[in-house]
Amino acid sequence: MERLQKIIANSGYTSRRKAEELIKSGKVKVNGQIITELGTKVSFNNQIEVNGTLLEKNEKKVYYLLNKPRKYISSVSDEHNRPTVISLIDTQERIYPIGRLDYDTTGLLLLTNDGELANYLMHPKNEVEKTYIAKIEGILTPSEFYSLKKGIVIDGRKVIPKHLKIRKTDKLKSYQIIEISLIEGRNHIVKKIFKELNHPVSKLKRESFAFLTLNNLKSGDYRELTIKEVKKLYSLK
Repeated sequence: MERLQKIIANSGYTSRRKAEELIKSGKVKVNGQIITELGTKVSFNNQIEVNGTLLEKNEKKVYYLLNKPRKYISSVSDEHNRPTVISLIDTQERIYPIGRLDYDTTGLLLLTNDGELANYLMHPKNEVEKTYIAKIEGILTPSEFYSLKKGIVIDGRKVIPKHLKIRKTDKLKSYQIIEISLIEGRNHIVKKIFKELNHPVSKLKRESFAFLTLNNLKSGDYRELTIKEVKKLYSLK
């Protein structure tokens, strides 16, 4: 017997956090009965339906690293019929992105059907480091750079970069290229940080996720993670 949200996540349907939301909103049935209580223990031998879809058993776990291009939604589907990152991956498995990158943000995005790993990598307490390259408008003053290094309060919570570096300064065109590493996973967090400093982000790219990097992967291309890489992600625990 396992908790219902964990079984849903392990089936590859979605992450554990999203599974909990689906349960609370009455979208999950076990043997035809709606279950809304988190922590309810069931067996994978039970008939489990999520949004009317019967969960499949023994789905093969797959793991992909994508160099996300601009103008793709980091979601399984989009109500406005915009292209999603799922359409870039050639697989028969039901995958979803681990976290998200904005519509106009590029770079490293992981996709999988392994709910347990996705839940771990997305949970703030596990402090998985991500590195971004941001092109910002204007030039950071020394005091602004120092303030950023010490931490910026965003939505009532302080964000302290794990690493911060100025890669390029163009005084003529009035912009900078900043490398910033965070353990934060909040939506639009990099853009919010620089907006707080009155230096809007005009371009944003994620270069790394934990120990994984893009290397020479072209925009829109992807590769499967190796068994060694998957084990290393699990070992981060």
